[in-house]
Amino acid sequence: MRRFDWAKSMMLFFAFLAARSCLYAGNQGQSRGMMTVFNVKEYGATGNKQNDAGSAIQKAIDAATAAGGGVVYLPPGEYTSGTLRLHSHVNIYIESGATLFASEDPAAFDSQKVKSKDALFFGEDLEDISIGGRGTVDGQAKYFWAPDTIERSFLHKKLIVASGKSQMRSYPVGNGTRTVYPHLIWLGRSKNVSITGVSFVRSFSWTFAFYDCSRVVVDAIYIYTSLHEAVWADGIDIVSCKDVSISNSTIETGDDCIVFVCGIDEWGPTSPCEHITVTNCRLSSASAAIKFSEGNNLVIRDILITNCAIFDSNRGLTLQIATGGEISNVVISNITMDLHRFDWFWAGDANAFNFEIRRQSEWNDEARNPNEPGPGSIHNVIIRDVIIHCQGESTIYGHPESWLSGVTLENIKFFISSNPDSPYDTAKNAMSFRWINDLKLRNIEVNWQRPGYDKWESALSLEDIDGLHVDGFSGISARPERDLPAVILDRVADATLRNMDAAPGTNLFLKIVGANTHNIHLVGNDFHEAKVPYRLDPDVKTEGVTAADNFMPSK
Repeated sequence: MRRFDWAKSMMLFFAFLAARSCLYAGNQGQSRGMMTVFNVKEYGATGNKQNDAGSAIQKAIDAATAAGGGVVYLPPGEYTSGTLRLHSHVNIYIESGATLFASEDPAAFDSQKVKSKDALFFGEDLEDISIGGRGTVDGQAKYFWAPDTIERSFLHKKLIVASGKSQMRSYPVGNGTRTVYPHLIWLGRSKNVSITGVSFVRSFSWTFAFYDCSRVVVDAIYIYTSLHEAVWADGIDIVSCKDVSISNSTIETGDDCIVFVCGIDEWGPTSPCEHITVTNCRLSSASAAIKFSEGNNLVIRDILITNCAIFDSNRGLTLQIATGGEISNVVISNITMDLHRFDWFWAGDANAFNFEIRRQSEWNDEARNPNEPGPGSIHNVIIRDVIIHCQGESTIYGHPESWLSGVTLENIKFFISSNPDSPYDTAKNAMSFRWINDLKLRNIEVNWQRPGYDKWESALSLEDIDGLHVDGFSGISARPERDLPAVILDRVADATLRNMDAAPGTNLFLKIVGANTHNIHLVGNDFHEAKVPYRLDPDVKTEGVTAADNFMPSK
């Protein structure tokens, strides 16, 4: 029997492609059939990095367009290019062993009136396009360190100045004189888009930027930028898009990994950002793994994030609004997090959750502008089945004029330590909640670990809550010897707390304060390990708190 010769077969396969034979295309969004292959080497690309391959690759793209569609094929080799304009029905295939480098000349991308749209791969008003393969796209971004000249109202900056520590930070090369920081991909108003398999590394700006796109599939890709230096280099920014799927991918970025936002005026009209799934991804970021951006001025809704590992990250999940928008109908489940602080100029404090609503003036620490929109809104958010190792406080805050509503957290397990040397650590409680209607907490567990932090206090702080349901909590205060409570209620109304367990070593378990606190029900809780199960401050009316069927400490 003759042996199958793999090497010979592969040589024949590449010869087959080089001759522009017909290739079966099974990419997402492509009709089943045969597609013509356009090998960039037939259009003048040498495969040598020092030679500009941009014109050859563009000719191949244009030829595929003229033929009604096809596959633009980059065989193994190194190619350097400026902006490549994509066209409908054209698939880019980057072979294993092929690397496409973004030119180091900013002028090679200076093709847009709106500089924030400049990119290596650029396209608008397209349909049925894909970028796939097993090769690499390299943005060649580089950085340098210098004293900070950017931050103004950022709390970390104020604290680092007060501490007398270094204000050095990273900047992209060319900062101050350069006007073009190209994305690796920018697509606008395009539909039926597939990006699969390729590695995208060292982008100067957001690696992928999608604006007003629909039916987008991102699968099995790898995104990398320096965790310590790559400021402004988000992984994937989804701007006013709908029907987007991100799956089976690894994203390791200096800035945020995945961002949802509505409202970049210079890109065009705003529409909802909606119907998006993120699943089976590995995320690392010096800022946030998942971010609902403060720049949202319309609505982000119907978002599902599941089965993701977040590690070597600063923040886990952050939902912020500073321009009057709305976030609604979000489910986040089956997540593990391992968080720690990064350098001072990165936003975040190794905190798992951050919900925040502000006006723009409050965000910028300025006097209120009478023409600015009111605070936005966040409602109907479920977070469940999460294990967290972190160093910072999770803050779930609405706004005095726009309370969160319909927030549920269940099956959440915290392991909290600290880095006491950090001059910008402002943590106080494991989880703090404020300005919320209809808050449900189920099966929450808080474990304090070493090294500790002298300013840690309670496991749960609940303030200005109307409609609270706690069913299952175990934990202790960080400093029980200081008579600090494990759980504190302040100005809470209409609350039922059941199935809570006071851990061994508890001094005061529950503290209830606030003249407006009323209609509190303590039912079926295990307080027997606590020296003091609960304490009412003098301003709380005793008839406002009822207790039944609780396991109390022995006399």
